[in-house]
Amino acid sequence: MKVKVVTNILEANDRLAAENQKIFDELGVFVINLMSGPGAGKTSVLESTIKEVNGKIKIGVIEGDIAGDDDARRIESLNIPVVQINTGGACHLDANMIRVVMNELPLKDIDLLFIENVGNLVCPAEFNVGEDIKVMLLSIAEGHDKPLKYPLMFQTSSALILNKIDLLPYTNADIQKIKKDALSLNPGLKIFEVSCKTGEGVSEWVKWLYSIVNNKP
Repeated sequence: MKVKVVTNILEANDRLAAENQKIFDELGVFVINLMSGPGAGKTSVLESTIKEVNGKIKIGVIEGDIAGDDDARRIESLNIPVVQINTGGACHLDANMIRVVMNELPLKDIDLLFIENVGNLVCPAEFNVGEDIKVMLLSIAEGHDKPLKYPLMFQTSSALILNKIDLLPYTNADIQKIKKDALSLNPGLKIFEVSCKTGEGVSEWVKWLYSIVNNKP
C-alpha cells in the first residue's frame, strides 16, 4: 500500500507538470529546473549568469527555499522578476507549487525561467515541475563521491555545473573522477567548470544557454 501511494503521488505530480509545461510552451518560455545540495552556489551561479547575459535573454526566476527570502532579494536587486516559494519544510518543489505562483511572473515577457529548487541532492530529481530540462550544480567542496552516491540527479540532468573550481587547490576533490562517474551515469551530460568568484567558465555556460533557448520550437 505504501508503494502504491507514493506511485500515485508521483503520477499526479507528473500530470500537473505536463500541464505546466504546456503553458510555458504556449508562451515561448524555456524552463530550467536548477538543482543542487545546500550551499553549492545556485544563487551565485544565477547572479553570474544574469550579469553575463546582460539583457540578451529575458530571465525570470522562481526561488525555492524551506524558509526565508534572502536568495530572492539577491535576484531582485539585479532587476529580474522573481517569486519566492517557501515550502515550510518540504525538501523539494513540486508541480503544484509552481502552478500556484506562475501568474505572479510576467511570463509573456520572459524567455528563460530558472526554477531554483530547494537544496537537496535527492528529492528534487524525482519531481518534475514543468521544466524543459534539469540542470544540477555540484560544488568542488562537496567532494568527488557524489555522482555514485546520488545517481538520480546526475542521470536526469541535461547539464552539470561544477562550481567553485577556484577551491580546487584547497581540497582533495578529484574533478576527473567526478566527470568520469557523472558521464558513466549519463553519457550525454554537458559539463561546465565554473567559478563565480573569478568568472571562469561562466561565458561557456551562457553560450550553451543561448543555444538551447534560441532553438526551442
